[in-house]
Amino acid sequence: MNGNDFMAWVLRSPFHGMLSNGMMLITITGRKTGKTYTTPVGYYVENDYLWVITSRERTWWKNLQGGAQVGMLLKRKPVQGTADVELDEKSVEARMYEYLRHVPQAARPMGVRVENEKPNAEDIARTAKDRLFVKIKLAE
Repeated sequence: MNGNDFMAWVLRSPFHGMLSNGMMLITITGRKTGKTYTTPVGYYVENDYLWVITSRERTWWKNLQGGAQVGMLLKRKPVQGTADVELDEKSVEARMYEYLRHVPQAARPMGVRVENEKPNAEDIARTAKDRLFVKIKLAE
């Protein structure tokens, strides 16, 4: 069992509460294969959207370019939504400030120094080159 498998198990289990306020499972459908993929992701909520940060090196998000339907297991409840990716580096930089405001413990693992409670702008710019955000609107 790898780390993603363990996270998925916890998020599906009665023990999900210890992770569910910042982690969920997202299920996407491959554009070419039609196969579904489920992966655990970190998220935060802002302005009626779920925001997920991921590495550009990962490949699952490529299936969401131009918008796509996704399934999620959010706080152990199945929900649907429409997702799209934010790739523009300046937009990603701006979103990273919000991300770190919501998830301040993520700064250190991402190599972002925090000075006087503010993320270092150079670190944000460097880190944004390797990241992107997925914006998800929940279905009503």
